[in-house]
Amino acid sequence: MSSPELDLDRLSDSERTALETYMAVTSQEPSEAIPLLQRSEWNVQIAISKFFDGEGPDPLAEARSAMDQAPPPQQNRRTQNLMNEDFTERLSQITRVTDPAPQISTQSGDQPVYRPPLIIALLFMPFNLVYRLLCTSFRLPALRGARQNTTGRRPLGPKDTAARFIREFEEEYEAHPIPFLENGYNMALEKAHRDLKFLLVVLLSPEHDDTSSWVRDTLLAPEVVEFINDPRNNLLVWGGNVRDSEAYQVANSLRVTKFPFAAVVVHTPNVSSTAMSVVGRIAGVNAPAEVVTKLQAAVTSNQEPLERIRSSRAEQRASRSLREEQDSAYERSLAIDRERARQRREAEAERQREEQEAAGRQAAEEQRRRDLAQWKLWRAQSVSAEPGPDAKDTVRVSVRLPSGERIMRKFAPDADLEELYAVVECWEALQDADAPRTSEPAGFVHQYPFRLVSPMPRVVYSLDDGGSIREKIGRGGNLLVEPIENEDEEDSEEDDATVVS
Repeated sequence: MSSPELDLDRLSDSERTALETYMAVTSQEPSEAIPLLQRSEWNVQIAISKFFDGEGPDPLAEARSAMDQAPPPQQNRRTQNLMNEDFTERLSQITRVTDPAPQISTQSGDQPVYRPPLIIALLFMPFNLVYRLLCTSFRLPALRGARQNTTGRRPLGPKDTAARFIREFEEEYEAHPIPFLENGYNMALEKAHRDLKFLLVVLLSPEHDDTSSWVRDTLLAPEVVEFINDPRNNLLVWGGNVRDSEAYQVANSLRVTKFPFAAVVVHTPNVSSTAMSVVGRIAGVNAPAEVVTKLQAAVTSNQEPLERIRSSRAEQRASRSLREEQDSAYERSLAIDRERARQRREAEAERQREEQEAAGRQAAEEQRRRDLAQWKLWRAQSVSAEPGPDAKDTVRVSVRLPSGERIMRKFAPDADLEELYAVVECWEALQDADAPRTSEPAGFVHQYPFRLVSPMPRVVYSLDDGGSIREKIGRGGNLLVEPIENEDEEDSEEDDATVVS
């Protein structure tokens, strides 16, 4: 085994080829790539797997590497060959079952490339030329460690690359019965994991002689197409051309050694909750029946765990839907309760407002009554005394009250008509000789709620007309008291009806 400080010149041709292949995939520097390759016995596939999945003890991979690289020992007995072949077959089956589906790192084709400033590029140009001469002379790998694009194909993003592959596939084979996913490999993995479906990865190499015949005779065979398109098989298909960077990385990550190649990838919950594993491989030229058999075996052997997860997800969705319905019903119930509470609050507020208005009206009415009583006492104090028997030219007036009581009183001829109204209004106070003296109530405006009317002929003696009692009534008369409150209400109703009409 070489030392980590081994010079590149001391590497053998096979080791240098392995180093170049490893650096093209991982973009590591030689100082980091050589120790990992040495720990992997210069097996590129194991080293790449350790780089992407993490380095750890992998006795199966080491054993397979030793068996793949070392020539098989010459056995003298047939039983030893059978044991060796049986162990190799079981080892490959175990590896295939536990082989994880890799995630790859892609770079969009339209991502800008960093270019150094012109001055720095001119300064380092001699060193660049010298290094290129050394690389050409001694076949050293490029420092960048990236795969050089020698196909002349323009690098594109994952989605555009998938669209280009589908377009070229349709143009080449004049048919498109296979529903290739029009997105990148990582997105295809994510969709297969999310939808709990199988992902069939198809990798084609146009340089391979059997690619065209395999696609026409095997991949596009009616039985294969029918199996792929059967919705019961839950198959998604992603295809790639290894001349593209993404498909090339997928091929290296899947350790493809023979084209054409197809792999079945599916979520394996027995490994982890997010694991995607390769559960079937189809390498090289195969008959359509053999391809269908391998696909059927991969689907059948891994269908039960997916069905359990689907059932679990269906139960979770049903439980979530039930919770949402319960939450919705609870929210509706809360909304109804809130609406009822709002209506109760509004009704209570309306009731309190009406009670306050009624109390206000009652208090105002009581205050009006007190002010009216006080005004009657005050006005009675200012009513002129009735003229005596010796007075001449007096006016004798008889007034009949609504209660049937009659007022008989004499007035001075020059007394104002309001004096007669005041006597009628304050008649009870005038009869009380012990009534206390008081002042006019502040802010109270008195209005007489009646009018004096002569019955025959009917004459209304209104205060608005003014004048003295002698001018209006003459030397005497019989009058009636007519309340005007009801008439005012009727007039108001008539006015309202007129406005509405």
